[in-house]
Amino acid sequence: MTAYAVGYFEEVEMGPEIVAYLEGIDATLAPFGGRFLVHGGDKTVLEGEWPGDLVVIAFPDREAARAWYESPAYARILPLRLHKAKGAALLIDGVPADHKATDILVQ
Repeated sequence: MTAYAVGYFEEVEMGPEIVAYLEGIDATLAPFGGRFLVHGGDKTVLEGEWPGDLVVIAFPDREAARAWYESPAYARILPLRLHKAKGAALLIDGVPADHKATDILVQ
């Protein structure tokens, strides 16, 4: 099942470190089948407040997502982001195409 690396970043201090991170991340994703689905962008806030940016990267499955995050290639560039961006990141599984909202009620 598809899994996603999701990042919510409230503050990003643009500069050489973030630029180097952005220049390096694509090469770290390719070996694990990762691809950007959302990377910041223009947004329309419909409810509440949304002071940050959202990043969503799709992977073939949770194992590929975790392997990417723990890879030596990503470990080399991760500190560049951690020093200049405040937010949260997580891995989360997707749902099958036939998923219904009520499916979460049966566990």
